[in-house]
Amino acid sequence: MKKLTLLSAPILALSLALSGCQSAYYSAMESVGVHKRDILVDRVEATKESQEESQEEFQSALERLTTLINFDGGDVQAAYDQLNDDYESSLAAANDVTNNINKVEDVAEALFEEWSDELEQYSNASLKRESNKKLTATKRDFDKLLRSMRNAESKMEPVLSSLHDNVLYLKHNLNAQAVSAIQGEFTNLKRDIKVLMDDMNKSIADSNKFIEQMSKAG
Repeated sequence: MKKLTLLSAPILALSLALSGCQSAYYSAMESVGVHKRDILVDRVEATKESQEESQEEFQSALERLTTLINFDGGDVQAAYDQLNDDYESSLAAANDVTNNINKVEDVAEALFEEWSDELEQYSNASLKRESNKKLTATKRDFDKLLRSMRNAESKMEPVLSSLHDNVLYLKHNLNAQAVSAIQGEFTNLKRDIKVLMDDMNKSIADSNKFIEQMSKAG
């Protein structure tokens, strides 16, 4: 058993508290006819929308940095301020994506646990087998979706890190020489953003497919 540290103890306590809140939330929603599978579909949709929003923010930051690198006169400080705003917006959008994925994973775990427990309540063996088959298929589809979401999520960090480094460097070196110095990094950033966009598009497509499958099953 792992020993709790001063850092891990409050994190564990917070996780347990949040878990309890979620359980109460699911129970309250179910009492008004909104079941966990409905919440799962809604949260997958919300995650997809947050990914689309983050794509726009990252693309905007890339375009702003492109403008700054190709700057040929005018207010450099204003261009930098706009780039910094785009970075902050990208960071906020990325955090939204992560939070939404965590919520998706939480309700999915609750749904599958409930579904598995309910299998033991069947007296009809045929219906039990059929429900178990659907559970297995749904879990398989969800696991594929979650991997896709997490894969796209993992590509945000290097992009954010590169954006942050560029913004930080330009903050104290706002001149033509500094702008020229980051051109090599800019090439890498463009590549990383392209990879991120492609992976997010795949995740969004997987989300649409999962939502469609859940709607048919419902």
